[in-house]
Amino acid sequence: MTDLLRVLAIAVPGIPALAALLCLVPGAAAGIDRILVATGVVGGLAGAACGAWILARGGDALGGGWYVIDAPAGLFTLVIAGVAGGSAALSPAYLARATRSGTGAAAARRYYATALLAFWAVLATVPFAGNLGLGWLLLEATTAASALLVAFSGGRSALEAGWKYLILTSCGLAVALLGIVLLVVSGVTSGAGIGSLDFASLRDAVPGQGGDLAAAAAVLIIVGMAAKAGWAPVHNWLPDAHSEAPPPVSAILSAALLPTVALQVWRTVEALSPAVGEDLFRHLLGGIGLASLAVAVPFLWRPMAWKRFLAYSSLEHMGVIAIGIAMQNRYAAAGVFIHVAGHAAAKALGFWAATPLLRYQPSAGRRPPRGLLRLDGTLATSVIVSAGALSGLPPSPLFASELLVIAGAVDAGAVAFAAVTAVLLALGFIGIIHVLIESVPGRISGRRPTGRRAMRPLQAACALSLVALGLVGALAFTLPDAALTATLLGGG
Repeated sequence: MTDLLRVLAIAVPGIPALAALLCLVPGAAAGIDRILVATGVVGGLAGAACGAWILARGGDALGGGWYVIDAPAGLFTLVIAGVAGGSAALSPAYLARATRSGTGAAAARRYYATALLAFWAVLATVPFAGNLGLGWLLLEATTAASALLVAFSGGRSALEAGWKYLILTSCGLAVALLGIVLLVVSGVTSGAGIGSLDFASLRDAVPGQGGDLAAAAAVLIIVGMAAKAGWAPVHNWLPDAHSEAPPPVSAILSAALLPTVALQVWRTVEALSPAVGEDLFRHLLGGIGLASLAVAVPFLWRPMAWKRFLAYSSLEHMGVIAIGIAMQNRYAAAGVFIHVAGHAAAKALGFWAATPLLRYQPSAGRRPPRGLLRLDGTLATSVIVSAGALSGLPPSPLFASELLVIAGAVDAGAVAFAAVTAVLLALGFIGIIHVLIESVPGRISGRRPTGRRAMRPLQAACALSLVALGLVGALAFTLPDAALTATLLGGG
């Protein structure tokens, strides 16, 4: 059975990788839509099956060294499969009316599908990386494919956003690479090669080993990866990239990529805490999390385009995840688990809704949407579910996750962190509810969808997102004492 699980884990990134190669075959341009839908369904189901199987194993982990198959890998495999699979399957609806400067429709479709599937394949490999150096290489690889997708339209603002994303995240990862080099020099690792950077070996370091040099290395690694995770104050690429990328791509960037980078940060924190101490990470990541919340809140109070609003919401929710990782206890760990899964379902639905929204109300690309309830019921429902869940409005699972993160801060003795976090989340809640009040009712703007089939993809996506949110909410009351939580903390 374990061999079968390993094969399935290989198939998870292998399916989109093979599909990306298939898109390059001469004559495949005519079948791009079928490739995207088939890969989205098959790859999504394979990833969901693999993730569920891994989670069902509880605290048992496989591998070590270069790869690891454990509960965190199962969780993030499940998230990536749902978001990337759904985005691939819904991409034909976007491509039906998308244009790209300088290329024909067939070439644009091939370009989009190849880059999207390659991005999915690399991203799906990251949760299984059991080595800090390998994880860094995979994160750098996601940058190339996703930057091409951010700039897909070829317009001036899209090209600017793509370059900003490429340069800022690459510079951040360069800082993280410097930290990895310093970590090797400090003597924390058992050797000088990349093979010595596996998380299990780093975890065996003697407390205090490496001294100030190891602490400096840890800070550089976290700060560098923060740029890729979209944490403040190195988040500047995030609003533009999410706004300019195609909606299915924005869903993957926000709901899957950002939390997966946070997983690498979490593994690094758990591995290096014995050497440099938990207090360093608690203050560093806690400060980053509060900064992200504080920067996001004023923007959530401002009227803005739907996708840009979702981008600043990502900054807020990544801040919650950073604070949860910083606390390193069972309440905060359970809160992070719920937050990652709930945020993925709600945020992906929000970006998927942007495809028909921009089609029937083009002005929503520049200013807040209006009159969605009168425009179309399915579209209005999707926006309500997405924004309502992201606000933390009960019974959203994000309400439970935020309470658990705050409880984790109190349990860790960081009462000030807990109080400030609660205030900032309350302010963010008010801003998001205000967006809902402005967007859903009111005078209709734009043209109504033509025919019942126009909204069927979004209806399916909304139904699946509701099911996912319900399942995550049902788990919220069992996770603090579950084996999964102990594994996320390194106890499995």
